[in-house]
Amino acid sequence: MVRFVRSDSVVSRVITDETLIVPIRRGVGDLSSIYSLNPVASAIWNAIAEPRTQPEIVQSIREGFEETPETAGADVEAFLAEMASAGLVNVAEAGVAA
Repeated sequence: MVRFVRSDSVVSRVITDETLIVPIRRGVGDLSSIYSLNPVASAIWNAIAEPRTQPEIVQSIREGFEETPETAGADVEAFLAEMASAGLVNVAEAGVAA
């Protein structure tokens, strides 16, 4: 089963209830590519501090927010796709290092 986890090539910080993600390129923060996350995206980011499957992530969002399964699923899918395409989230099969 596919698991998602944060990339090692990013730094994230919570500043005034806002999660900011900065990609690290060649050992330096890429300040032109800072990501600011809304509360749902921040919860997804926190959920993938450790490798998680998409259904596990959706469940954690449903527990923390009053979202329907469809809305939570769509939010998680969109976030993971965008973050993976930006290189901020790694994807791995179970039993394979991310």
